Amino acid sequence: MPQMAPMSWMMLFMFFTMVFIIIMTMNYYIYIPKMEKSEEESNYLTKTMSWKW
Repeated sequence: MPQMAPMSWMMLFMFFTMVFIIIMTMNYYIYIPKMEKSEEESNYLTKTMSWKW
């Protein structure tokens, strides 16, 4: 059974490495986190300051 030349192994390694990096980069930039507003945070925004002098 013939073995692959070392150069072929290097090209195969580089190919799979580049595919892995491309897929990870796409996953990073495609993901959109959902920002859920908490009730506490919304209460802070709606409260008004009423000073009693």
